[in-house]
Amino acid sequence: MDHEQVISISKLNKKFKDFELNIPELNIPKGFATALIGENGAGKSTLLNILAGIRCDYTGKITYFDGADTEKEIREKIGYTGPGNYFIPHWTSLQVAKASSLLFDHFHKDRFDRLCKELDIFKTAKSKKGVSKLSDGMRMKLMLATVFARDTDLLLLDEPASPLDPLMRDKLCSMMREYLDQGNGEKSVFFSTHNIADMENVTDYAIIMEQGMVVEQGYVEELKEKYILVKGEAADYEKVKHSMYSIQKNSYGFTGLCLSEKLDELAGIDVVTEIPTLSQICVSVMKQYTVLHA
Repeated sequence: MDHEQVISISKLNKKFKDFELNIPELNIPKGFATALIGENGAGKSTLLNILAGIRCDYTGKITYFDGADTEKEIREKIGYTGPGNYFIPHWTSLQVAKASSLLFDHFHKDRFDRLCKELDIFKTAKSKKGVSKLSDGMRMKLMLATVFARDTDLLLLDEPASPLDPLMRDKLCSMMREYLDQGNGEKSVFFSTHNIADMENVTDYAIIMEQGMVVEQGYVEELKEKYILVKGEAADYEKVKHSMYSIQKNSYGFTGLCLSEKLDELAGIDVVTEIPTLSQICVSVMKQYTVLHA
């Protein structure tokens, strides 16, 4: 499946003392929600910080949109949220809104006020409560209200779901899907997560990272065609294990993923096949990578 790219990466490398981010090539499709999935420490935040312009100490080439925009135009088109001290601790909602309107040409105060109320961040939009007094979840909701109040073409969201409760994660998925729908194929979302289960319903494209490298990627529906979930009796474990991509056994039976191209090798064995979840695919891919590179 071929689509235009919102970001194209070539020969990207960033070295730390005991870690290296190394991405020879990566294309993020335009008009979709792309999830960057990996364990803590896999390099997700480093990559997002580079894409957001927070880190500039890397080698390689990054092309945004069609490559014709100036740096200022790119900055206007991108909305970013990340962990840490995103706002000055004593800032109130009014100060957050004022700073955003000064920094960005297309920040809408009325939209920001509406989002603050919808997300129940403050009892009133004129609250004098400082950012430092907010919980982690409330601070993330404030960041989301800020970027969704702008007119952008790309959202870069670093672990946006981590501090949120299940209900708010569902709300976030709805906000992301509405953002994409309003763009008619021109808006894109790139978000990171170490737990895709709650965000699978909004994910169109998945990129799996391990130890600073991309180890699997693809449109979710294509990944679910590439891998098949297989279940069977414990007595058949030895017969199938060499044909499986990943497998787990207990006293009741076995469960694992099989590459679709190898499914014929299980012919004649009493197994049940199902479409795997994206979470099951991600866990298996990460485990397999760890085993091969232990």
